[in-house]
Amino acid sequence: MTNQEYQEAVDWLFVQAPNYQIDGEKAYKPGLENISKLCNFFDNPQEKIKCIHIGGTNGKGSTSNMLASVLQEAGYTIGLYNSPHLIDFTERIKINGLNCDREFVFQFIQKLKTLPEDILPSFFEFTTIMAFEYFYQKRVDFAIIEVGLGGRLDSTNIITPILSAITNAQLDHQNILGNTIEEIAFEKAGIIKKNITVISGEEDEKVKNIFQKKAQQENTRFVDATFIKSDLKSDLKGNYQQKNIKVVLALVEELKKLNLNISNKNVEQGLMKVYQNTGFIGRWFEFSQNPLTICDTAHNQAGLEQVFSQLNSIPKRKHIILGFVSDKNIDEVMALLPANSEFYFAKPSINRGRNPKDYENLLIDAKINYKIFDSVQAAYLSAKQHATREEMIFVGGSNFVVGEFLEKNLTDKE
Repeated sequence: MTNQEYQEAVDWLFVQAPNYQIDGEKAYKPGLENISKLCNFFDNPQEKIKCIHIGGTNGKGSTSNMLASVLQEAGYTIGLYNSPHLIDFTERIKINGLNCDREFVFQFIQKLKTLPEDILPSFFEFTTIMAFEYFYQKRVDFAIIEVGLGGRLDSTNIITPILSAITNAQLDHQNILGNTIEEIAFEKAGIIKKNITVISGEEDEKVKNIFQKKAQQENTRFVDATFIKSDLKSDLKGNYQQKNIKVVLALVEELKKLNLNISNKNVEQGLMKVYQNTGFIGRWFEFSQNPLTICDTAHNQAGLEQVFSQLNSIPKRKHIILGFVSDKNIDEVMALLPANSEFYFAKPSINRGRNPKDYENLLIDAKINYKIFDSVQAAYLSAKQHATREEMIFVGGSNFVVGEFLEKNLTDKE
């Protein structure tokens, strides 16, 4: 298999299957019918691996990567399924920090081409069964499976995990999951299964009660991680990671009850070596020191509120590069923008990317200093030109903005 053959195979996958990350709501296929058919076609590999299921609006990626790092430090072989990818498709499926083998991806896509005509999966369903099969073939000790979108009708919900966690429920993807926090919490709670302990990182009592009620209905232990007291740190530097660390610690305690051998040292080192052990980037990722350049994939109101709050705590003038997708409520973001900043707006180069000229009236009303660019890279080069050593650059607003930035500049940096 050549690099060109691999790329052609992945391109085929993108073209054949509707992809929510690129195409938005029209690509979303709720329900487990397709993934059930897919799993049956491949002899149900998800039933042959031990899974840990992690959902939530914000923090599920960080939580799953921190937990993977801790378990790797304890000597276990860990499969990790996250989405979306930032640079390369194989980032979605990892074992002990190593991206999925390209040869496996290529060969698996050839098998997908032979599917019966009555199975019409989405892109995410394709990648989900690919992850299950890869983890089964590689005989991982445990597979940490991150929910794609929502929970109840997400294709990952076909698994019967040994343990589940929900970091929180906040407003995001309202066009699919519901317009209220209660409706979204109901969807997130859909991963709670009978007699399988669930960890909650939710602080809002109203949402927490929805999770607890679902756990009671399923005769399931509900563990509230928010009561955990800890001063442990992680190499994932966002202030918001303290909440995710509590969820990880609760997960570790439950795993110990299932006879996993995890020491305090494993936990401490695992939390401090997430990037080294899993390769996880994108959350408060320090790209450079001169000038200080931070990337963060937060893209909804709750996530951006936390990130912008942390930016405001840094006593530097800021050059902030932002871009959004079409289903985001930009009005809410305008009220959160950090002070003492220059803004650079760009359209992510995907179908769902929103042209800043479409919301320029909001930028004018916000009375901020801004410029609009044709690409994320053009925005970055302008920010880099204008930022002094005493100032900083921030890149965010969308996974796709951060992905574009890293794809171009990590390569150049290396």
